[in-house]
Amino acid sequence: MEFRNLKIYQPDGTFRSGGLSISGDRITGTEAGSDAADMGGLYAIPGLVDLHFHGCMGYDFCDGTAEAISALASYQAQNGVAAICPATMTYPEEKLSEIAQAAAAWSAEPHEAALVGINMEGPFISEKKKGAQNAAYLHAPDAAMFRRVQEKAHGLFKLCDMAPELPGAMETIEELSGEVRISLAHTEADYDTACEAFRRGARQTTHLFNAMPPFSHRAPGVIGAAFDSENVAVELIADGVHIHPSVVRAVFTLFSGRVILISDSMMATGLADGEYSLGGQAVTVRGNLATLHDGTIAGSATNLMDCVRSAVRMGIPFGEAVRSASTNPARALGIENDYGSLEAGRLANVVLLDEELNIHAVLLRGRML
Repeated sequence: MEFRNLKIYQPDGTFRSGGLSISGDRITGTEAGSDAADMGGLYAIPGLVDLHFHGCMGYDFCDGTAEAISALASYQAQNGVAAICPATMTYPEEKLSEIAQAAAAWSAEPHEAALVGINMEGPFISEKKKGAQNAAYLHAPDAAMFRRVQEKAHGLFKLCDMAPELPGAMETIEELSGEVRISLAHTEADYDTACEAFRRGARQTTHLFNAMPPFSHRAPGVIGAAFDSENVAVELIADGVHIHPSVVRAVFTLFSGRVILISDSMMATGLADGEYSLGGQAVTVRGNLATLHDGTIAGSATNLMDCVRSAVRMGIPFGEAVRSASTNPARALGIENDYGSLEAGRLANVVLLDEELNIHAVLLRGRML
């Protein structure tokens, strides 16, 4: 399979004119012959990688069923997401183990995004910054508990969120940092505490600005600590609800090359406004806004490709938005040899878009959806 006359994404966020050749499920070259299909100058970008979302199409990852995972993976693939790392909510160990076992037993069909990991968003988080998480199931940071659940998941947990100010958190971060990527989340941590957590091995912040102290001139908090820690990536929800466009632009400047766009989507994504649930709590969805009944924002109702489009509307260069939704999350998950690039040898996950960023075609592991 060969395509020519494309604007092809490069890992540094730029584009070059050229072609793609594909054999089986892999990209074999970045040139194509004159008899290749002429794509009329469409953009070619890698399939996106969403490392933090909860659900869509009426299903939640925490349903813990093959049916739910398949529904998520099918919807994501149709919307240009090739690899998923869905997030758990704050639940007791027994429930988390059931979810983990369901994920470990699941495998993708040809039309479904690959399940490349699980993101443990709870329960090692702060009660005061719990957001839409259920406080009844909060748990002190516990390496042994994580390892028990990780065993049930057959090693699928790639991210573990933690509030570093909690008793035992620093020791847990240090102990687990060689086994899973630690992300600071749902936290009251100040600048010094966050810096110490990054020194101990944490390498990411979860949905920057949300569920953490604000970034101020005398108390820079987690955000300032992440800025001063060059090996730390920051998640950002660019859905037009969670973060003001001015702040999105500032983040892409302050954290150049370190932004990871996420959707944080919940089960209403892809469906009409109405009443839904997240982590066992009732959620009202109106447009892009999903809230608990007390007004707390409860995830998003936007998929990752729409977050890329939203970021571009906010003034982020298209290539940089793509890098933050493909290359950067792939590196964070350690799957960059297969995902996040259109270089030869990578899986042939390709999304073709026009100038208005409408999807014209999706190739998933070398097969046209």
